[in-house]
Amino acid sequence: MDIINKIINIVSNSKPVSKETERILKHKLGKNDFIVSENFDPNADLIICIGGDGSFLRTLHKHNFPDIPIIGINTGHLGFFQDLSPYELDEFIFKYKKGDYRIDEINPIEGLICTRDSCIEILGINEIVIKAYKSTTIHLNLSLDESFLEKFSGDGILVSTPTGSTAYNYSLGGSIVDPRLNIMQITPMAPINTIAYRSFTSSIIVPKYSTIKIHPEYAYENSILVATDGTEYRHNGICEVNIRLSELKIKLLRFKEYNFWNKVKEKFL
Repeated sequence: MDIINKIINIVSNSKPVSKETERILKHKLGKNDFIVSENFDPNADLIICIGGDGSFLRTLHKHNFPDIPIIGINTGHLGFFQDLSPYELDEFIFKYKKGDYRIDEINPIEGLICTRDSCIEILGINEIVIKAYKSTTIHLNLSLDESFLEKFSGDGILVSTPTGSTAYNYSLGGSIVDPRLNIMQITPMAPINTIAYRSFTSSIIVPKYSTIKIHPEYAYENSILVATDGTEYRHNGICEVNIRLSELKIKLLRFKEYNFWNKVKEKFL
């Protein structure tokens, strides 16, 4: 495989260990005839993100989910998205030059936040969260496609992708989902289930072509936050949030021996 003049973007957080890894990586890539772009090049052949899972997500958001394969080097804590350690740079370059890798594609999740004046679109790799502002209880009407599902009362609702099933969703007691399944998972956040309020208390799995519709009760239109991958959005007069899987594809560069469930066992079990 001819790798001469292949352009690579390196994105790093500000931690000393990340910056040192970036310095070493740039030197090694240069010796192997790669071109490391000084600024983010939208026409590059690969993005290498150095940091933790947060850095990985921020890189994708900042650069508008580019149509470029991406791989991560973990200098953070959990590093579920990151496939490499700083000690595997030579092995990575060797395998990349040989073409000994594959590209896995994942779909982000897409939310349309509609107020009384306009609609705003957001995207997330892991999840979209509808939650209470200032930790108050909220009441939401939840529909699936055109069918009313239930009235939810509690802290909020999280809708995750299979990729995000191991993130916030997992900490809420949601299920881990194999990323080969193209579905969405609706997970309740501190649901209230009493005689006065009836809310589902476990996750719901819905097909990829579904649209999840959430309507806050009128009194709560100004009392909710919408968050995606940890970034919060607050708009007054939110009357509806529609959530579905995006048709956009995120390309993850994986070594051929990568196995999702081995990663789950390593990080969680």
